[in-house]
Amino acid sequence: MAFTSFNFLIFALITVCVYYATPKGWKWLALLVASYAFYLLSSPKTFVFILLTTIVTFFGGKGIGKINAEHKAYLDANKTNLSKDEKKALKVETQKRKKKIVAVTLIFDFGILAILKYFRVYIETLGFGDTFNLGILIPLGISFYTFQSAAYIMDIYRSKIEPDKNLAKFALFTAFFPQIIQGPISRYDQLAHQLYANHKLSYVNLQRGAQLMMWGFFKKLIVADRIAIPCSQIFDNYHDYHGGIIFMGMLFYTIQIYADFSGGIDIARGVARCMGITMTHNFRRPYFSVSLSEFWNRWHISLSHWCRDYIFYSIAMSKFFGKLGKNLRSVLGDRVGKLFPVIVAQFATFLTIGIWHGAEFKYIAYGLYNGIVIVSGLLLEPYIEKLQDKLHIDVQSKWWKGFSIIRTFFIVLFGRIFPKATSFTAAIAMLVSMFKPMGFGAFYDTLMDLGINGVDYIILIVACVIWFIISLNEELEGKVYGQLARKPRGVRWAVYLLALAAIMIFGIYGPGYDASAFIYRGF
Repeated sequence: MAFTSFNFLIFALITVCVYYATPKGWKWLALLVASYAFYLLSSPKTFVFILLTTIVTFFGGKGIGKINAEHKAYLDANKTNLSKDEKKALKVETQKRKKKIVAVTLIFDFGILAILKYFRVYIETLGFGDTFNLGILIPLGISFYTFQSAAYIMDIYRSKIEPDKNLAKFALFTAFFPQIIQGPISRYDQLAHQLYANHKLSYVNLQRGAQLMMWGFFKKLIVADRIAIPCSQIFDNYHDYHGGIIFMGMLFYTIQIYADFSGGIDIARGVARCMGITMTHNFRRPYFSVSLSEFWNRWHISLSHWCRDYIFYSIAMSKFFGKLGKNLRSVLGDRVGKLFPVIVAQFATFLTIGIWHGAEFKYIAYGLYNGIVIVSGLLLEPYIEKLQDKLHIDVQSKWWKGFSIIRTFFIVLFGRIFPKATSFTAAIAMLVSMFKPMGFGAFYDTLMDLGINGVDYIILIVACVIWFIISLNEELEGKVYGQLARKPRGVRWAVYLLALAAIMIFGIYGPGYDASAFIYRGF
């Protein structure tokens, strides 16, 4: 059941009505029933896998929580009787016990993910596709709920949160239906208490939720699904194109994936907000970033922060890599040796991001591309600063910021070719063919023969300009919906009706439309 289908709108409306009609204390149960109903309607054959992940993670967290409680109780009872060395030894023993549970839980959860999402690709790569054709189905949202469950376990291990005591409530946290298709990857301490609370009917929440959903439909139906037509034509038939058309394909995909992914997230956040639940932001105008590092702090924020907290920091701050970096200073130099743990952490982080998207080498190449660019920036930073000083460049000036935004956009744009291309080989072939010369007349004729006409391009341009103006206003002034809320009621309703009319008139939907085709649904 896709977010842009009529069935989903009816389902969401019924869920909101039932939620507010449910007596206080049982609203969370209404959400759990709705979430499991949504999953069974969308992916019934794989429902068992989210159940297994939920159960194993819940009891794993409970086991770690029990060890934490025992450790604290023992220290409290013997605080005056234990020496410093005894406390240290006790802590080490406690950590060992907890690590065993963490290891078993994570191996189980990520093992399911690896087998279901990556096993088929690996055996096909090794040439055993026909021998091991198991007909494996990929569960809906498996990467999202697996990473979310892993964060829950590790946060209990680090004593950041207490384990949930109610299996059914934890099941709601794992399967909350607005986020299951494409996230965000929520943290337990940010979302769980909201799911279990008894939210009262609020006009402000309904209004804000409807605004978010409408904005999501605008981006998805008017921009993403329209620009997907020429984009797919170019990438699926890349042998037939070269020059500027290949560049346009990359530009189309750069716009499409942002409109598609952020549009879906806005719809999810809108449904949740209608019930008083505020889900974490997953985008913060990423194409205004002045560096690739900043881009990843603005793009798919929940995944980037997950990798930062559980992979990057774990490696960059580890004693092992710190010591290894010191030992390598004689070989690599003081600066590179000092940066060694950070460099390893960056590559591990972006390799994880690449593999998270898929098992094919093109996704690994995507992760490595981002890692190489960021690590190169770190290594070259002193030389770049010297060059800037030599050229008397004011890095605080508006023109330099504008240049940095455009530069970062093109770095992101060229990287997009890897996950979108049919294979890594195809991506390289497209990059090579992009530099073949092409006359303007041939370019224009080809552009008009990619599945959409001139009117569609005008609609796309107008929609993107509106999107850019709103994003720029948010970047400079703050939240647009807050500004809109201060306008007279007549102005607000005029904007809402115009937006609704635009979606209904210019949106891509109806017979033949694949409402399930959210790009990140497959992740």
